[in-house]
Amino acid sequence: MSPRTTTSTKSKSSVGELATPGRIVVIVLAILALIFIFENTQDTKIRLLIPEVTMPLWLALLAMWIIGAVCGAYFMRRRGRR
Repeated sequence: MSPRTTTSTKSKSSVGELATPGRIVVIVLAILALIFIFENTQDTKIRLLIPEVTMPLWLALLAMWIIGAVCGAYFMRRRGRR
């Protein structure tokens, strides 16, 4: 087998691995979540235990989205190590 054949096979398979249906769904959902977040720009009151803060709704939604993504990545990473 020549080195060229091996290289072209690797590049074709790596492209297929990058565009899996699951990853496409996640990307589409992430884009929809970002559109939803940035469409909601009015101010809102948020209460965390005792303090009450007024901030743009998009910022609160974006913060929750990031926290959810970090938590999801953490648990998926732990699941992969077992």
